[in-house]
Amino acid sequence: MKLHGKVAVITGAGSGMGRAGALLFAQEGAQIVVADRDETAARETAELVRSKGGEASTVVADVTTLEGNESITRGAVEAFGGVDVFWANAGVAAPMSPLAEQSIDFFDTLMAVNAKGPWLGARAAMPLMQQRPGASFIITASLSGFRARPNNSAYSTSKGAAIQLTRALSIEFAPQVRVNSVAPVSTETPMLRTFMEHQDDIEATINAQRAGVPLGRLAQADDVAKAALFFASTDSEFITGVTLPIDGGISARS
Repeated sequence: MKLHGKVAVITGAGSGMGRAGALLFAQEGAQIVVADRDETAARETAELVRSKGGEASTVVADVTTLEGNESITRGAVEAFGGVDVFWANAGVAAPMSPLAEQSIDFFDTLMAVNAKGPWLGARAAMPLMQQRPGASFIITASLSGFRARPNNSAYSTSKGAAIQLTRALSIEFAPQVRVNSVAPVSTETPMLRTFMEHQDDIEATINAQRAGVPLGRLAQADDVAKAALFFASTDSEFITGVTLPIDGGISARS
């Protein structure tokens, strides 16, 4: 098993990519700390992990505060003794809208969750992770952090910051902790329709996006979880500072 004996913290693990990661990491032997602001969702994920023979604890926390992130790492220490893997996965989507219609509060929320959240996660976790051989810190970025498109400036900015944070942390914490990020294309999770709620025909928009992917579909939560597992495990022991597009070939066109 790729993560036998490891303790893995996953934020935003109450649904979507985080839940898929919790199940996959547990299958590979990790003890899972399910962190989410939604207590019910966090408990559901933990119960799913346990139902398949894994070990899981839950922490309800706000990743936009240092106190929230410290409560997550404290919960990991209390439950399992430390932190080997920290996947800063919690994120918020943004409906496509023109710059003039994007409020300052809307921008601040995106930056707080998508960029400051991983930064605070690193603040809280790195002192613990530096003591653990093979430690890995993972950030969920987005293809939008690489590729500009109209009506997406606030979200793209927040995810672009996450990509640069990956690079900066990878240098600062080498060689003790590897830092990488995953950058999925639109992923078929509950958040996807939130992202597209202002579209006149959501299904038509999703179908058009699928048609633009060389591999013919959007990402699934498991696709992203498998990439995160690669970064969490020793399979990537000589890789740090990398943001991996999970995009079905879209990046090959640029």
